[in-house]
This record gives sequence, structure tokens and C-alpha cells, in this order.
Amino acid sequence: MKVLIVGGVAGGASAAARIRRLDEQAEIIIFERGEHVSYSNCALPYYLGGEVGERERLVLMTPESFKSRHNIEVRLQSEVRAIHREEKCVTVRTSEGREYREKYDKLILSPGADPVRPRSIRGIEGEKVFTLRSVTDAGALKDYMDRVKAASAVIVGGGFIGIEVAENLRAAGLEVTVVEGLEQILSPFDEDMVQMLHKELMDNGVGLCLSARVSQITETGVRFAQGEVEREISADVVVMCAGVAPATAIAREAGLEVNARGYLRVNGNFQTSDPDIYAVGDAVESYDRLRRRPGSLALAGPAQRQARAAADHICGIPGVSRGFIGSSCLKVFGLNAACTGLNERAAKEQGIPCDIAYVLPPDKVSLLPGSHYLAFKLVFEVPTGRILGAQAIGRGDAVRRIDVIAAMLSQNSTLEDLKELELCYSPVYGTAKDVVNLAALVGLNVLSGRMKQVPVSEVRSLVESGAYIIDVREPGEYAAGHLKGAVNIPLSQLRERMEEVPRDRPVYLHCRTSQRSYYALCQLVGSGWRNVQNISGSFLGICLYEYYRDRADGREPIVTAYNFN
Repeated sequence: MKVLIVGGVAGGASAAARIRRLDEQAEIIIFERGEHVSYSNCALPYYLGGEVGERERLVLMTPESFKSRHNIEVRLQSEVRAIHREEKCVTVRTSEGREYREKYDKLILSPGADPVRPRSIRGIEGEKVFTLRSVTDAGALKDYMDRVKAASAVIVGGGFIGIEVAENLRAAGLEVTVVEGLEQILSPFDEDMVQMLHKELMDNGVGLCLSARVSQITETGVRFAQGEVEREISADVVVMCAGVAPATAIAREAGLEVNARGYLRVNGNFQTSDPDIYAVGDAVESYDRLRRRPGSLALAGPAQRQARAAADHICGIPGVSRGFIGSSCLKVFGLNAACTGLNERAAKEQGIPCDIAYVLPPDKVSLLPGSHYLAFKLVFEVPTGRILGAQAIGRGDAVRRIDVIAAMLSQNSTLEDLKELELCYSPVYGTAKDVVNLAALVGLNVLSGRMKQVPVSEVRSLVESGAYIIDVREPGEYAAGHLKGAVNIPLSQLRERMEEVPRDRPVYLHCRTSQRSYYALCQLVGSGWRNVQNISGSFLGICLYEYYRDRADGREPIVTAYNFN
């Protein structure tokens, strides 16, 4: 059997190695149009910031190591230009311009995706404009910055790669600005959560220009519009991180079926519309398990699983594709951020009735050094309690908590399942009632109607309308910073002062993180009050939500002083 593979890295290289393990006699050839066949794509930003010292460390496998370890032939700088399905061969062009044909029994397409360079932006082809998709790209960008002694950079696009590039260029000493077309960076995170990351970028000297449409890259900078206002920011270097498009031109020309966005359609074994041609990775339309529809996801983990499944099927091992749920993480300076499944916005767009639990407990026992709050948002279906997704941001282990939810999502679990989930515990790693268990308990209180809540995004309107808000923290905490107009009735005094609480108008309770205000709510409800609601996230959540927005928009704060402790 002769297998040709178009493209290396996570998809193509993984498929080739798996086929070799299953079939020692197969002839396997990888065609890679670039200079490297196997490299750490996700580590490219960290080379720019100096965490990865030598460029060569980004390369994981060379053609020589593929040959010696796996007896797999790799042909670099060899671009597959056409697929001839009837003849079962491909046309290949070398870096010298020579073309030849190579026959196959099975063909695997792993062409990846190309960075988007919008032609509507004038100056997009300028020498200071770069993308970051390969070791060659990273090397060219780094060499240019060193040559011109770059002092400033603009990152166009606030997705995962854009934010990682921004952090690393800042670490390299550049003045950095991120220009993003949406109202927020990192769209997998909900607007109420992402404000923490906006704040962290700002606190570390990264400028953010949101809802901005880039029109031109000039000799001195980047010109863009925010609403009706035209602006220009100086930049010695510009990095385009505005998304990717599937590299499926040769597949389309060969008549293989693609969707409206150009992604290759495949079945559960990752066969295209031609059963002898498989496709994996960033160019493939896969199955979105939570939305229950086809979708695409450009991540290394799903690409490797797809590659293994395709290789197995080629070698006669049947499999079942379970699709993807979408789990991601990144570091933003001192914060760790992770998410999985659907966020609240996506669930509502899908028409799924849902609610949320938003908690801010310590990430480890609070009396230990290094303990810090962990913001955790759990999205669940109403009335079933089925878990839909989660997001976590903090200085501690956000990723582990989201990994737990990702595992629960794969089992179609509910809040009840999460409540009972038994996890490891030590004071240095967490709390006896872990963050995820606590979120499940809060979610069950909301789902059952035992607690009514108001999200942090609605607090400003409550304050500005003169709503009756009770701060149940102690007087010293209240004095250090509080919501304007809030009445201070400490939880320790509530039973004696309960009659001060109105019965004839809505009452909103908060403390630092919603725990004491929940106790206050239980006291009031247990004493006959029916007009009380808890502010989700409480004072800490309000400060985290409002701080960047107030600074960026120049608004009058709704707190007397911010407090993030």
C-alpha cells in the first residue's frame, strides 16, 4: 500500500507515524510545502518573547529522523499542486520549479489553514506586516524586529494567537497594542469573564482598541476606525492575527465536496467524498457535539485524534468520531484562562434555555501562601441541569478545573453529577469543596429556585436607577470600597436589623464573593421575605467587571474604590 500525505505538523505527521505502527510494509511519503515538517506551532509566540531560546528548538522532527525512526519519506518545499482522482496521483512542484507526478493508493490531506490577510486593508503587503503560522514566519518576524530595532507593534486580531503574540512582544520590550474588530478579545469567553483579561492586558501595558476596523497600514503605523472616529497608532511592526481560512484550493479543484466556508466535508472515518482520499486537521469540517451540527476547530488535539482515526481506517481498524466540544487555554501575563463547551452567549444563540453559576472562591485553602480567587462560570441547561460549558480565570490552576468540566461534558453530565464528583484534595492544591463542586451547588440552587440572582453585567443599571442594595460585609470592608448607594447591614448584624430590609420593593444582596450574601438571602427568605436576590460575583466580581470598562470608556465608576483582594 502506498500512502501520500499532503502536509505535516500535527495532522499529517501523526497520521504517517500511526500508519507505520500499523503497517510496516506500507510506503509512506509526506509532502510539505514549507521548510519544516514537524514543529511546535503553538510555541511560536514564545520564541518571540524569548522563552524558547533557539529557533531550532521549535522543530520536533526532521526528514532524517522520520526516515531513521519510522522509514517515512519526507519531501520538504514540495507543494502538491493538483490531485488527479481518476489516475490516483498528484502533481508536485519542487522549490526549483520542477513538476512531477506521484501515484497513491490512499491520499491524506492535511493542508492546514492559511492566515487571513484582508485585501481591503491598504498596505497589507508591506514589509513590516507579518503572520505567524510556521517556524519560517517566526524567524522572519524575529529577524525583522532585530534588524529595525522595533520599539512598537500592533497586533491585528485578539484571538488566542494574537493575545499570546501581544504578551510575548511585550516581554521582548516592545510597546504593544491589540486592535480587535469585536467588542472583546477571545470570543470563546463571555463578556463578563473576559473583562478580567482586558484588565490584565492593560495592567501590563498592552493597549486595547476594541470594535475597531483596520483600513490601512502606513509607513509609520496602523490606521483604523472606531465608530465614526478615525485613529492611527504608530507601529514598527504589524502582526496579522485576524483568523485563518482552510487551505483547500486543490481539493476544491479536484471536485472534493466542501462546505460554504471552504472546509472539506468528511465522514466519521475522515474520508472525503472520494473514499480513497482522507482529510484531517484545520481544513476539515468536523462535528460540533454541543451544537449538534457540523463545525470546525483549529486545535492540535482534535487534529491528532482525527489523524489517528484516518490512519486506523486506512489500515482496517473501524472507529467512531465523537466530534469536538472545544477546550482551550492560555496564559495572559499573570492570569491563567481556560474554557470548554458553550459559553452563555453561544448557548442562547443556539436557542438552548440556560442559566449560569458564577463563583469566585479561593483556588486553594486561603490560609496558605499563594491562595488567590478563581473566577469560575458554569453554564447549564434549564430545566435538565445538563452541563453546557465553563470558563475559569485566575492566578491559580484554572486549566485543571476546566479539564474536569471537559470530561463531564464528554459524558453528558448534569449539575447533580458534578456536585457528587470526587476529586483529589490537599490544602496546597485546592479546597475540600472544590471550585467545580461549589459551582454545581450554586447552579442547583438557581435551577431549583432556591436562589434568585442578578449578573454583574446588570449592576450598573441597578445602581444608576437607585435600586435597594444591601452590602452584608463588615464595616471595615465596606469603608475600603463599596457600591455607591449601597446600605451596609453586616451579616453578623442582620438578624437584629432585619426589619430595616424593605418588603415592598426588590432587594439586592452582595458581599465580597456571594457566599455571605447567600447566607443573608437564606435568613431573609426563611423569615418571610420574597423580594430578595443575590448579586452573582458580588463586590469582587463587580470590580473585575467594571474596572477596564470604566478606564477605557471614561465612565463614572459605580464604586467608591476598587478592591481586588
